[in-house]
Amino acid sequence: MRNILPVYKKVHITVARAQGKYIWDISGRKYLDFISGISVNVLGHRPSAVIKAVRDQLGKYMHVSNLYTDMNQEKYADLLIKKTFPGKVFFSNSGTEANELAIKFVRKAGEGRNKFRIISFSGSFHGRSMSTLSATGQKKFHDGFRPLLTGFDFAKFNDISSVKKLISPRTAAVLVEPVQGEGGVYPAERTFLRDLKKLCVKHKLFLIFDEIQTGFGRTGSLFAFQKYFVKPHILTLAKAAGGGLPLGVTVLGEGLEKHFTYGSHGSTFGGNPLSVAAGLATLRSIDAKMLKRINALGDYFMASLSKLAARFPVIRQIRGEGLMIGVEFKKPIAGGAVAYSFKKGILVNACKDNILRFLPSFVIDRSDIDLVVSELAGFLDEKSEGVGK
Repeated sequence: MRNILPVYKKVHITVARAQGKYIWDISGRKYLDFISGISVNVLGHRPSAVIKAVRDQLGKYMHVSNLYTDMNQEKYADLLIKKTFPGKVFFSNSGTEANELAIKFVRKAGEGRNKFRIISFSGSFHGRSMSTLSATGQKKFHDGFRPLLTGFDFAKFNDISSVKKLISPRTAAVLVEPVQGEGGVYPAERTFLRDLKKLCVKHKLFLIFDEIQTGFGRTGSLFAFQKYFVKPHILTLAKAAGGGLPLGVTVLGEGLEKHFTYGSHGSTFGGNPLSVAAGLATLRSIDAKMLKRINALGDYFMASLSKLAARFPVIRQIRGEGLMIGVEFKKPIAGGAVAYSFKKGILVNACKDNILRFLPSFVIDRSDIDLVVSELAGFLDEKSEGVGK
């Protein structure tokens, strides 16, 4: 690791291989993966449908540039539009880039009218490029990178009155995560997103849903906006979009493409044929039966954790949607829970020092949930003296 930039807080595991819901290190030890590459490997590691799609594509070509037509891009875009809403698709490489396009679009559409400001939310996370970092509502990510880009205003999440106060003649859009992921797994309230859409329609603002972490079945519907019954004007996707390979996707609603012409945007590697083949196989695999299973497992997981909360007062709240679940503690012990779980052969994540996050793949079963909850109980039992059991 001496020649790699030290920007990640590494878990002490060197991966040898992965399959399904498990990862093995170079010593042969097996780990149950309950973070799935941070919501990327929704079908588990190396699912057969994805492996086949990538191998088939490898037999044809790996990169030819977006100057030429890739049929899988066409198929992916057609299927995605069918499963979301009418519009146009742009393929990039990451969630940051998907949001970057949405921000650029807003400015392009408002060009000449001086409408460029975007309302985002406290606790949000939208990426690490300068524009997406500027749109992120967590100061800890801003440290060392100021001055940030101008044009972003921050409202309080789940507080529609705070949004109303920020709207001005310069406001062009609202950018929101249906469930704040990096912010601590905070789901939006149903009425909040509905009121947000009404407000955007009234003031002719673009409503952008950042579904980079919530998309592709994570919340129990194919996309979270469908669970909330609120359709955005723009949808940004990544994480699971590439089936384990790098892919970002931006969906611009019907008619919005008129603001972009040749050269308005582009990407050398965006929509790489291998990533698109893997992503298309993934999207095709997430059917109604799988979504029903995700909801059932999510309900069971939430119920199991709620029973745990009744035993341990140090747990402040259990929240989430589908298989995107957070456990908030009253004390900064989430890192300890991650370390304890690791020793027990379970991989979980702390998105804050007091918030434990679970993003398992969709191939887990109830026995896996039972194991994770049991080991979390073991950790809290061990810590009971210090956390006030």
